[in-house]
Amino acid sequence: MRLYAIGDIHGHLDKLLEAHDRIQTEAGRNAVIAHVGDLIDRGPDSRGVVEHLIRGRDAGRPWIVVRGNHDRFLPAFLERPDWVDPGLSSGQHWIDHPGLGAAETLASYGVDPGLDRADLMREAQRAVPADHARFLASLPLWHLHPLALVVHAGIRPGVGLLDQVEQDLVWIRKGFLGSDTDFGPLVVHGHTALDTATHYGNRLNMDGGAGYGRPLCAAVIEPWGAHLLTARGRVPLAPESAA
Repeated sequence: MRLYAIGDIHGHLDKLLEAHDRIQTEAGRNAVIAHVGDLIDRGPDSRGVVEHLIRGRDAGRPWIVVRGNHDRFLPAFLERPDWVDPGLSSGQHWIDHPGLGAAETLASYGVDPGLDRADLMREAQRAVPADHARFLASLPLWHLHPLALVVHAGIRPGVGLLDQVEQDLVWIRKGFLGSDTDFGPLVVHGHTALDTATHYGNRLNMDGGAGYGRPLCAAVIEPWGAHLLTARGRVPLAPESAA
């Protein structure tokens, strides 16, 4: 049994296609691949990423895609243009925050991010395909696989899986990243960008910082361990301390 995992994509279709090719070279087209969310924002082709994943789903590919905090921004803007995510400590709107990547996402749909708020909303509602918005809005918050619990940001220690709240599942850092709790299944997540995928024993952080110009991490998880998939082959992901 194997589970393949891919980190935060952030609008980089070229990196996603490369990761998929690397996995398929090893395991074929029917490999079970988990994507840990943050499909959009920052990179140049959020539209292409969403379209690729929708096509894979419609073709029956065994792909798991969970919802990241960034995946909430675009569908929320289309439905509730004044909504500000309470997870943002700055209190800024998605389109006003300089680091979230709204401009790149909107531009990938052919929308001029320089428009004023009202025109921007109207153009986005016109340009973003309804199935793209539905896909992002309907992504599950977690997926429990026999080898791992796949979630975007993490889980609240001491809280049962069914009692976890969305805000933690897509935003949590404090209380989770430093925890040595045995969560039962290995928690495979992203959200907190590192230099590369890192295994901490009870969790595996797949966010290698593709949204900041670094490679998109792909890994294979097996009952006896995990490996990073690189152009040179498998590299063991040995557990290390979270301290």
